[in-house]
Amino acid sequence: QVQLVESGGGLVHAGDSLRLSCAASGRTSSIFAMAWFRQAPGKEREFVASINWSAGNTCFVDSVKDRFTLSRDIAKNTGYLQMNRLKPEDTADYYCATRDPDSDYGKGLGSWGQGTHVTVSS
Repeated sequence: QVQLVESGGGLVHAGDSLRLSCAASGRTSSIFAMAWFRQAPGKEREFVASINWSAGNTCFVDSVKDRFTLSRDIAKNTGYLQMNRLKPEDTADYYCATRDPDSDYGKGLGSWGQGTHVTVSS
């Protein structure tokens, strides 16, 4: 299985930027895609973005599409979520997750990270 460790969260002001990292270890050859999800207080966890690990194709939720970018460094087994022009509504716990070709995120050989908190003050 894959193990994931997120980092990069913190407290910023509206309009600032942050870069979250998700470092993978273990059976990294099984990673088909990496995604970021977030959960705000009192809300359901929501999908934010995903990247196909080999091809690099990305997908974003509409609310972040023109502000966030997603990249990966295959040699370092690390994915990066670059968050620009942050808004207070981006405040949440952010989780990365991986999936293998045959399973959903966090299932099979995939995994979830422990999460990193982002607070955006107005």
